[in-house]
Amino acid sequence: MKKKIGIIGGTGLENIAGLKFIDKIQNETPYGSPSDEYRVYENDLFIIYALNRHGKNHEYAPHNVNYKANIYGFYMLEVSEILSFSSVGGINLSYRNGDLVLTDDAIDNTNRGSVTFYNEKGKVVHIDMSSPFCLSVRHKLLNSAKNMGIDLINGGTYICTDGPRFETPAEIKMYRIWGADMVGMTLFPEVTLAKELGICYANISLITNAASGVEENRKLTSDEVVEEAKKNTTKITKIIEEYIKTNEREQCSCKNILLGAAVSK
Repeated sequence: MKKKIGIIGGTGLENIAGLKFIDKIQNETPYGSPSDEYRVYENDLFIIYALNRHGKNHEYAPHNVNYKANIYGFYMLEVSEILSFSSVGGINLSYRNGDLVLTDDAIDNTNRGSVTFYNEKGKVVHIDMSSPFCLSVRHKLLNSAKNMGIDLINGGTYICTDGPRFETPAEIKMYRIWGADMVGMTLFPEVTLAKELGICYANISLITNAASGVEENRKLTSDEVVEEAKKNTTKITKIIEEYIKTNEREQCSCKNILLGAAVSK
């Protein structure tokens, strides 16, 4: 049986060598409709379900994305791992536009409701976040980038804000003091929802711009974010292309995340 992988981010899979487009699936979940249809691809080893996080025409702002439906839709499709791709602003002064960062830690600075699948009374679950991202998938992504000759910065802390506005210079200064390397608006609750369902999850973030105040007297625009993302689509698709050449990776314990996580008396 072929392994099933989920990819969440933008478009570009149609350009990956060796992938065959199969179908589109519109999943209806107990939590409503996902942002878009799941585009289905396959090769000799994998069935791949790709989802536009912000919708087909980028109609959902970060605070309006139905994260629960998106992730539960992958779960319904029996996906075992999710590769997440994000556009972020660089806080770390060494980052440059176009850099790719393999995220290894994160800060949730959002105030979003409904951030867990365990809301019902009497069901209290505290999942472990000491390793926010699947170490096995991260290792395979790192090797995939290396094999393709693509620079992938190994490790960086992503701080997630509500949006949809960009941050103020003072906020970015504070986030740097907290230890954040980059800032985005979509990682939470996406990563925690995937973990609650035992799905392996890893994130690659593209630095599309310097965060507010990093470069003096410079206005941030959505246009530059979109343009930088388009310029770097090839690098991301090449990493995925290498990743799906083999279904071998190290063992991980992501599927066992709920062991010991539930509070009981």
